[in-house]
Amino acid sequence: MPETWSHRADLAESAIQERHAARVWGVPKTNLAMVTWPAGAKDKAFVHWHYWWQAQYLDCQVDAALRRPTKTRRRRIADTLRGIQRRNRGKLTSNNYYDDKAWLALAWNRALQLDGLKRTSALDGLEFDLLAGIDPITGVLPWKTGETFYNVPSNAPSAIVFSRTGRLDKSRQIVDWIFDNLITETGLLYDGLRMRMNGPELIEKLYTYNQGTVLGASLEIALALREDVGLDHDEAIDSFEYSERADASVYYITHIRAIIQAIALHLANPQGVILSPQEESGEGDGGMFKGILARYLADIALRLPEDSRENIATKKIAARLVLSSAESLWSHRLEVDGLPIFPADWTKDARLPHNYGLGPSSISETIGLLRIDERDLSVQLAGWMLLEAAAAIEAAD
Repeated sequence: MPETWSHRADLAESAIQERHAARVWGVPKTNLAMVTWPAGAKDKAFVHWHYWWQAQYLDCQVDAALRRPTKTRRRRIADTLRGIQRRNRGKLTSNNYYDDKAWLALAWNRALQLDGLKRTSALDGLEFDLLAGIDPITGVLPWKTGETFYNVPSNAPSAIVFSRTGRLDKSRQIVDWIFDNLITETGLLYDGLRMRMNGPELIEKLYTYNQGTVLGASLEIALALREDVGLDHDEAIDSFEYSERADASVYYITHIRAIIQAIALHLANPQGVILSPQEESGEGDGGMFKGILARYLADIALRLPEDSRENIATKKIAARLVLSSAESLWSHRLEVDGLPIFPADWTKDARLPHNYGLGPSSISETIGLLRIDERDLSVQLAGWMLLEAAAAIEAAD
């Protein structure tokens, strides 16, 4: 029987759970992912824990559980939610960064699709905190409390949350602001606007995950608008009487097509493998970014209506980007004890974390001479996300 993307995603899950998963301070029924492997003492103690990395870890677990539900997966998800709350030492809204809170709200909402997981007041609090954080002048969220920097990382994930929780007006307000202010000449999206005394300063940085989250938000809005006018998934828009909402859905779908084309032209190699732009690091937070883009490309490949030739072509491009990237990732992996280590650069061979088997740290790490990107949880989660995206596309074929 040929190896499938679902099987490969299972191996990615096993690698993360075996190397990174641990109880929080030994407390039963809690779970978090240590942010490095091999982990140093501070990582094992969750002194370093990275709130938004744990949200992505949760989201990957939800991917696996939706793909094939098991009691073990549901239990671990519940333990992870408890772990996040325990490690945060109080209200989840005490975090000052709106992007962190949006990521957790997104993952938690997806987890509610699983049997046995119920909405809680903590999730309600996160969603209301995002709503309350919208700046009344710009109509969008700042990056963090007290900032005058308004960026895609805080706003596009929040827009997805708002779309999925019945607050479509807020979602449209945010995404329209992004399109009005942050589109580049190539069709990609810049990072954000910083308000200065002498006027707004455009932050001309390109990140892969920003393209993905704007795709995700635009798709949720377009599908919600189509549903409002009674359109089935693949029914052509011109088969219904013209309405403002039907026309508005075309606006967002047109943006989706343009962004997908721009990604294929400017953020992928000729073989369709997603690449990091110059300003995106391969480790730390940046190690996660390509995986997030892959998640939302798969969403486009699976859920964009097939009501026009342009949409069908767009879906094929999105699927190709995911599957080509997954093939390259898999071919460049390392294996330790039969489980994969994924490369930070999906076109190059993975490197073994340099202190593997040498205790908590090596001399070279201690003096800062060498940093192996593959050690970071973010890099390995991005590989897991990509394989889950490929598995979802495979399952739909």
